Amino acid sequence: MVVTAVVGSAGLIPTIAAIDAGKNIALANKETLVMAGEIVVKRAKQNHVKIIPIDSEHSAIFQCISGNRRQDLDKILLTASGGPFLNRPENEFAKIKPQDALNHPTWQMGKKVSVDSATLMNKGLEVIEAKCLFGVSQERIEVLIHPQSVIHSMVSFKDGAVMAQLGIPDMKGAIAYALSYPERLALEQPLPDFVGIGALTFERPDLNKFPCLDLAYTACQTGGTLPAVLNAANEMSVQAFLKQRIPFVKIPEIIGKTMEKHTLVTNPAFDDILESDRWAREQARNLINRI
Repeated sequence: MVVTAVVGSAGLIPTIAAIDAGKNIALANKETLVMAGEIVVKRAKQNHVKIIPIDSEHSAIFQCISGNRRQDLDKILLTASGGPFLNRPENEFAKIKPQDALNHPTWQMGKKVSVDSATLMNKGLEVIEAKCLFGVSQERIEVLIHPQSVIHSMVSFKDGAVMAQLGIPDMKGAIAYALSYPERLALEQPLPDFVGIGALTFERPDLNKFPCLDLAYTACQTGGTLPAVLNAANEMSVQAFLKQRIPFVKIPEIIGKTMEKHTLVTNPAFDDILESDRWAREQARNLINRI
């Protein structure tokens, strides 16, 4: 088994190489499926390779589906913490600094993923990943804001039953499950303090306040090379924000403008994906340099 855990588009080529070598994949690098999901999944089937997700949400979905018939699956309910700015007024977003975006309320994550969580782009990328990984249409994936981060995701079945995977916000469980599947390791992880938490709450994401999620929906619906463009422009924008070259509110603007300029390839080959990634980085860089 190969654990793919590098951040960003850098994970795509080594993951493909591992699949071609016949290694099962424990996938933490969501960008691999965002950029080239259909190609990666097809290549995995051809090589009789399993892709087991490490992302907490996709691990939760994988666990909920396990033991059930795929044809009985109705919807995927993808939960999101909402990030550090869930309750911050939108008119204050222009003042957001990198250190604010890195201060996630429930998870300890790397810088890029933390910023993606703050913009809700992380959830958008996970929608695209879930579509590829579980073979469902975008219409059957619903994002729910769940600030407590106890329910890591849910699935519903055609008879109305809903199954959820719960746990503390810690990646050890998802990582261990992928590595030991179908067994479970005795991790001695604490259970959620349900009495102390008191209530598990949910709300719909505000797409006007967090336009990155809406951009990801568009890329997911359109398909082809657009998800790769979305991902590349996002990586460039987040990097520029962390270096304080652009304000937080410019992240979705740069991504959106890059997507608008892109000439879509509807059924891309692997080289088309790589070229779209390169093109989008150049376009985003040019937009950043003008700010």
